[in-house]
Amino acid sequence: MSVDVHQHLWTPSLVDALRRRTRPPFLDGWTLVLDGEPPYEADPADHDVEIRRKRNAHLDLALVSLSSPLGIEHLPPEEAWPLIDAYHADARALPAPFGAWAAAPVTDPDPVRLAHVLDHAPGQAPGRGLAGLQLPATALGDARGLALAAPLLDVLEERGLPLFVHPGPAAAPGPAWWAAVVPYVQQMHAAWYAFEAFGRPRHPRLKVCFALLAGLAPLHRERQLSRGAAGRGLVDPGLFLETSSYGPRAADAVIRELGIDVLVAGSDQPYAESVWPDPGDPAQRAIDHAVRVANPGRLLSRKESP
Repeated sequence: MSVDVHQHLWTPSLVDALRRRTRPPFLDGWTLVLDGEPPYEADPADHDVEIRRKRNAHLDLALVSLSSPLGIEHLPPEEAWPLIDAYHADARALPAPFGAWAAAPVTDPDPVRLAHVLDHAPGQAPGRGLAGLQLPATALGDARGLALAAPLLDVLEERGLPLFVHPGPAAAPGPAWWAAVVPYVQQMHAAWYAFEAFGRPRHPRLKVCFALLAGLAPLHRERQLSRGAAGRGLVDPGLFLETSSYGPRAADAVIRELGIDVLVAGSDQPYAESVWPDPGDPAQRAIDHAVRVANPGRLLSRKESP
C-alpha cells in the first residue's frame, strides 16, 4: 500500500469556519491572513477534493492534516474547537485515497474528547477512523510543553496510534521562503530533542513521526554525544522521519545516521511535491518500497512500538 503521510486540504466546513472569523487566522475569500506573515493567496484548486483525488490516484492512502502554521491549535479553546470540529467533520468523510490526522488545541488538552474523536468516526467501526494525532512542534519543544500534552499522548499510546509532529506558527520577516527554512527547522530540532529527553521516558511505546526529516536534527547526533549525551549507536524504532521538501542528499545523510527503516514518504501537498525517492528509477525501487509502503505500514499499524 503506497502511502503519503503528509498533505493538507482545506475542507469546505473548515473554509467556511475560517471565513466567519474576523481576526487571524481567517480567510477573506481565498486570501489567508495570519499573524506575522503577509497575506497568502491560496489556489482554490489546491483544496478541491476531486482535483486532489485525481492528483493522488497513484496512492493507496494520503493523510491530510490541519495546517498547524495557521496557529489554530494555539488559539483559546473557545476559538480553536469550532475550527477543529469543522475540520474533523469533513476530514473523516473524505473519499479514498484520503485519510486524516486528528487535531487538538494545545490550550485545552482534553484526552476524553480526543479519545471520542479517535474512536467514533462516523460511518466507521470504532477505532478505525483517524490515523493518529498531529500536534505543532511549537507546543512540544520543551519539558513543559510535553508535560501539558502528555494526556493526549497517553490516549495515542493506549491505542497504538502515532503522533505526527508538524511545524507550528512562525513569523516571516524575510523572503517568502524564510518561515519554512529557518523557524520551521528550529521548531523541529527542538521537538526532536525534547521528545528524546523528556517525552520518551514518559511514553515508552508511543510512535512519533516528525515532519521534514525533523529539520535534519538527527544529523547533530555527533555534537550531542560530544556534549555528554548517552545512547551512542542506538536507534529508537518508534521514531519516524517524514521526507517532505528534502531530496536524496538530505535523505541519504539521515539514512547513514539512522538507517532506512525510520523514513516515511510525505509530500506536503499542495505546498510542495514529493521529490524523493523517484519511483521511476529502478535503482530506487527498494528505497521506494521502504519509505512508501513498509515503513508507513509500521508507523500506522496499531501494534505498539517495541
